[in-house]
Order: sequence, then structure tokens, then C-alpha cells
Amino acid sequence: MDATPSPIKRKRVAALLLAAGRGRRFSAGTTEEQAAISKQFHLLAGQPVIRHAALALLPHVDYLQPVGSDPLLPQALAGLDVLSPVPGGAERHDSVRAGLEALAALPTPPDIVLVHDGARPYVPAALITRVLEALEHHEGVIPALPVSDTLKKVKDGIITDTVPRDGLWRAQTPQGFSFPLLHALHTRHRTALTDDAGLLEAAGHPVAIVMGAEDNIKLTVTEDLMRLERAMQSQENQPTPPLLPRVGLGYDVHAFAEGRKLILCGIEIPHEKGLAGHSDADVGIHTLCDAIYGALNEGDIGRHFPPTDEKWRDMDSARFLIHAGELIRSKGGMLVNADLTIICERPKIGPHAQAMCARLAELLKVHPSRISVKATTSERLGFTGREEGIAATAAVSIMVPDSGV
Repeated sequence: MDATPSPIKRKRVAALLLAAGRGRRFSAGTTEEQAAISKQFHLLAGQPVIRHAALALLPHVDYLQPVGSDPLLPQALAGLDVLSPVPGGAERHDSVRAGLEALAALPTPPDIVLVHDGARPYVPAALITRVLEALEHHEGVIPALPVSDTLKKVKDGIITDTVPRDGLWRAQTPQGFSFPLLHALHTRHRTALTDDAGLLEAAGHPVAIVMGAEDNIKLTVTEDLMRLERAMQSQENQPTPPLLPRVGLGYDVHAFAEGRKLILCGIEIPHEKGLAGHSDADVGIHTLCDAIYGALNEGDIGRHFPPTDEKWRDMDSARFLIHAGELIRSKGGMLVNADLTIICERPKIGPHAQAMCARLAELLKVHPSRISVKATTSERLGFTGREEGIAATAAVSIMVPDSGV
């Protein structure tokens, strides 16, 4: 999709991505396991439905807040620059309220919030731009399409009335609002409404309409998957490239040095010596960065943070790993897993391995289950056996979109 930048750069924009619904009318599987999967996590063009929605929103927003407690949600959004998911509620308005509360708790809350259904995967960039532009003049804006079909009221299979379609529109998402207003209305009112525009309407605030898009389909029934596949494969809208696996290996060595703290995998380890190096000499993070850069064909850590540059002297290596993670996301990729081995006689790594995994996962913005840290010795052989230094190896698996070359 065309990632047209948001025209509203002077205001901070956030989006809620709702993923708490079950989709009772949808079933795309024959086994009990497949039938139990919520519709937003089914695969579409090789990726989860909700991931497509997130990728459509991210170029336009400063924050993307997923809402939902399904264990598949973090996995579906892995590697993307999103906030940690917050649990949703029993009803849609409960989930929106939970997301708004999470945004309100940020150090700098947004000025504008978009509310989008995770089951709407195909959102043209131009539609999002129309909503944001209209929010320069209105407190609430929704995309919608005029009703073109004749509408009938039916009871027990018999038509009871024909509904005039003049002035009727089909509402879509993302719907956009002034964040302070929507947050205040959700705080004061617990009314169950099908969308947030209804909350503004009930409170007497006008809501504007911009033209929606026919391909902005909400996945409701199984047949919608086929419609969405066709939309993504049309000539005007190229299909989302499939994710292909890439593997990277890293290896690094640092000698022990007096008078320095020992930093390994982002945490300080009690030891009588630290490691020598231009930065903080975190051998675990350095080898992990090299593995990531290798998988992405981006050289090594020295290419990005040369030791000849004084600005990196004594630098916290966390910055290097943050950069490596951002590079994965900038390519539309995701880290599948990382496996590190620390090679040393002392200190003992086992007591710190869990904390190391948690810190590395935090820096890479992935779940700790995707990170493994373990240790081994060299049986008193070589420089590590003589306790002259520490070595580390790393292997990573990354999924990136197929570039076609």
C-alpha cells in the first residue's frame, strides 16, 4: 500500500487497534483448533489479518496501541513498532475505553486518536489521510460509503417495509477523534454503542463524514477472505509480499579489563573485572547485533557504530541493539527468535539468564519467549579457559518481505 505520510505533523496522532472480538459469524477452518482462532489472526496473503491493519496505520501515527488479550496478538504484531497490548473488555466500548486509558497514561498523550477494527486489514493510505485532514476542522470524522442498494425490513422471512436509502451511509474505520474529547466521553458514559461516532452524536457533538473505500472490507464471514485476497492482488493494489526467512550468525570476543563494570546482555553482572572495549564492551549485545545485521545483509556492528568514532566511547550497547531492532522493523520484518551462547569460565551466567532475556526482549520490542541466553565453558582450554576474556555466539531467525531479487 502507498505509505503516504500523515499531513498532521504538528499534532501527535495515536491509533487504537481493536483485537478483542471473537467474530462469531466467521469460521475459516475445519478443525477445532482452526475454528477457535479469532478472525483477525487468520492468514491473509501470508500474514495475519491484523498485521495488515497495523502496517496500514503505522506510517500515519506516533503511537499504535493494540487492544486485546489473545495470546496470538503479540505474535501477530511481532517486530512492529507498537505499544504493548492492553486487555480488552466484554464489549467494543469497553475495549476502546481500555485503549484510551492506556494512551492517557503515556508521558505525552496524543492530540488525535484513530479507532480501527483489527478485522479490517486493507485500508488505503488515502483514506487515512482524508480522515486526518478532516480532523483539522472537526472533532470527529468517520469514513463511510453511501448506501446504493434498496433496503428492506424483514420479519419471519417476509418483507415488512422498504427503507428509503436517501441519506444513508455505511460506516467504516478508522474513525478519528479529538483524543481529549473521546477520552472524556468514554470516562463519563458507559453506553453500549456500535461505534464511537455514536458516542459523540449522543453528546451533541457533530461528526463529519469523508469518503470511504469499497476495499476497506471488514472480515465478517469466510467469503470476505476471498474478496480481500482479490483486492490485494488487483492491478492497482499489489499483493503484500510474503515473508521469507533469513538467518544470521554472530561471534564476538572481549578481553577482561581492570576497573570496568561487567555488562552482559544489557545488565550489570557482579564480577571483579569488566570487559575492554570502545563502548561498554557488552559482548552479548555485540554478537546479537552482528547476527541481526548479517541476516539483513547490513554488514557488521562496526559499519554502523565504528570504534574510531569518539561519540561511541563508553556508550551503552543497548543503543546498538535498539538500532538493530529498528532496522528489522524498517524493512517490514520481524524477529522470530534469537539464541545466544556466552562462553566463559566465570562468572556463572545461569543465575542471570532470565534477566538477560527480559532485557534483550525489551530492547528489541519482542516477547521474552523469542530470546534464549545460555552459557558454556571451554573446559579450561584457550583464552576463555584461562579467564582472559569472554566470547559469545548468536544465531537469529528473521522474517522479511520478499524483495523479488
